Amino acid sequence: MTLLVTGVTIGDAPGRAVQVRDGRIAWVGAAADAPPSDRVVAGEGALLTPAFVDAHVHATATGLALTGLDLHPSPSLRAAVESIGGHVRSAPPGIVLGTGWDETGWPEGRGLTRHDLDAVVGDRPAYLARVDVHSATVSTALLDRVPGIADLPGFAPEGWLRLDAHHAVRRAAYAAVGAGRRRAAQRATRAAAAALGIGSLHEMAGPEVSGAEDLAGLLELAAAEPGPQVVGYWGELAERGGLEVVRDLGLAGAGGDLFCDGALGSHTAALSRPYADRPGTSGALRFDTASLVHHVRACTVAGIQAGFHCIGDAAVRQVLDAVGVVVAELGGAAVRACRHRLEHLEMVEDEAISRMRAWGMVASVQPAFDAAWGGDSGMYAERLGVERARATNPFADLSDAGVALALGSDAPVTPLDPWGGVHAAVDHRTPASGLRPFDAFDAATHGGWHAARAEHPVGPLAVGAPASLALWETPATLSAVLAERARPACRLLLVAGEPIATMP
Repeated sequence: MTLLVTGVTIGDAPGRAVQVRDGRIAWVGAAADAPPSDRVVAGEGALLTPAFVDAHVHATATGLALTGLDLHPSPSLRAAVESIGGHVRSAPPGIVLGTGWDETGWPEGRGLTRHDLDAVVGDRPAYLARVDVHSATVSTALLDRVPGIADLPGFAPEGWLRLDAHHAVRRAAYAAVGAGRRRAAQRATRAAAAALGIGSLHEMAGPEVSGAEDLAGLLELAAAEPGPQVVGYWGELAERGGLEVVRDLGLAGAGGDLFCDGALGSHTAALSRPYADRPGTSGALRFDTASLVHHVRACTVAGIQAGFHCIGDAAVRQVLDAVGVVVAELGGAAVRACRHRLEHLEMVEDEAISRMRAWGMVASVQPAFDAAWGGDSGMYAERLGVERARATNPFADLSDAGVALALGSDAPVTPLDPWGGVHAAVDHRTPASGLRPFDAFDAATHGGWHAARAEHPVGPLAVGAPASLALWETPATLSAVLAERARPACRLLLVAGEPIATMP
């Protein structure tokens, strides 16, 4: 069976066509010269590109936000509490889940407390993640389900939990989500991604995020139903059994959200100098360096890609120190072959960039973070001071140094929005830190496949490459779309050569 998409613009060239056979690109050329095919898709007036890859997603949590309580738009504490109350009155029984509240800029000058929550949810368990998903406010009823939580680091009586207390209560919250609700959330995420021209999602799972059963169910769903491909990662140290899960589920790597620190918004990212707005803390490293060395060594010996969540400069330095130990032991070639990943990488020094380049590591970054929190008056500036804030998310420095970049959303932290991510990477809030437009687009498409060690050697539109393509409802060239910061609608998505309609 062959499929021909004809009459399209590819890059800046109109009147082109692509033939697909057995899930791969079989021919590319002028539409007038197209070979006969079993099925023809008329693409006149449309732009054909590689499909997007979202290189950092949490599918179940994203789907629960899409179908449930989203507090991102809340302009105040009062508005957030009103939204929670309205949701509780209309939602079916069971745990109340929500995400996206952000106290920075709220006129009340504080975040949600357990007492705010109890007043509207009563005796129902409730978990409401802050926008960065590295802290959350929970109800008394949920706290009562976690024995010993008051003794864990990060516990606070007012119910806004961080660090280990937050990880424990999040596990309890998501354990309360039934299989049917979980599957519906995963379907919602894949449907939303397909509508946006996303052909592949890198699922960042782990024992503190969603659980192995959740990940296995998502992979099973992706194999059984049309939609974006799912590339699975598991964030658990080798010494705790993480590699066994990777092997059992056939995952792409042992990493992703292996939390080496927290997040800037929650004051839990590990910094080399204290927070500007909370001088008594510099965040926290979650593992000792020896454990990270063991993990990198075990992954490298097994040929498995390792990955680390590291946001603060102290966490980035610790991870790279661990990688350096393994480079000295096993050699640079063995480490480079694994293409180990650093996720988020919001604070990175010049030395760190040099080491990443030398060791063939991937920077998996989220441009929407800078769009949401960058600038001289944003959350980064509040937490770090303006000087350090301006140095965050140095995409241009990474790219210019030759570090491979992959763009993602970290949904539900920021929404699935691939065109928005590309444009945010270009229009960085710090002058000279943004990417060139085509480099940003490449990082959002081909960069994701490179990050997963699955790229085609000649590129995503070459003959022989997997047919992961998106047809966009615009007569413009790719250059024009990028220059105009346009967000064209996706008319058709091809995933491994299979067409998925995304518009009526």
